[in-house]
Amino acid sequence: MFYWVMKRIFLGPVIKLLFRPWVKGLDNIPAQGAAIIASNHLSFSDSIFMPLMVRRPVVFLAKSEYFTGTGIKGRLTAAFFRLTNQLPMDRSGGAASAASLNAGMEVLNAGGLLGIYPEGTRSPDGRLYRGKVGVARLALQAGVPVIPVAMIGTDKVQPIGKRLPNIRRIGMIFGEPLDFSEHRDQADDRIVQRKVTDDIMARLMRLSGQEYVDEYAAVVKLRLAGKPDVPQAAAEPLAAPVAAQGEFVQDEAAAPGSPASGSPVEEDDAGSQAAG
Repeated sequence: MFYWVMKRIFLGPVIKLLFRPWVKGLDNIPAQGAAIIASNHLSFSDSIFMPLMVRRPVVFLAKSEYFTGTGIKGRLTAAFFRLTNQLPMDRSGGAASAASLNAGMEVLNAGGLLGIYPEGTRSPDGRLYRGKVGVARLALQAGVPVIPVAMIGTDKVQPIGKRLPNIRRIGMIFGEPLDFSEHRDQADDRIVQRKVTDDIMARLMRLSGQEYVDEYAAVVKLRLAGKPDVPQAAAEPLAAPVAAQGEFVQDEAAAPGSPASGSPVEEDDAGSQAAG
């Protein structure tokens, strides 16, 4: 109820008046049935602008830090995210990230729209970065289409680190649904997951016009901050659980190729363990 009231009566009309969002391809969102909306990620405000333009409710996987803040501000932030149909996404890897993906699977099994940022974090410089395979794993296991959406100009509205947004026009382009049903019986194949993810990123690159960087955005952020690389920055949720323990193991398979060039690239040593 809160989501509907904010979208239709309070927040939605004000945002549309101020930012005058333009939209292309909205008819590519199915009127009913489960689907994944995979978006590039330029700004914190992406999770506000895009759901406002989609007629159906969109449930987003948001980083778990938004739900664990302390003090009045932290509690208000957590309440806002919960009331606006967002689920905590643990990005630390392993079983924690797998559990977060299971929450996304529940949304899809219920016939809902699940919003995902395959890059796993906001772009540090406006370029499009390598996608993490969580989006592929969900799409293949649930057998649902993936609708790519390119957010345009949201990084100018609210750059990283800026609390109050700049008032300027933004846009979004919804691409045609991507059907990966031919690979559904290979949902646990790590190479197939990487190929599907790269296909999604290639479509996002064409829709957004962004330059593609075949590296994880989280790793680049650490480097820009002068911090050493840590395995969790390149982690992804894994395809296959260990049969004996039910835990997820580390992926050391090489990625078959990059969206930008199609040439072979090597997977990070951390493999694929955490969410996109």
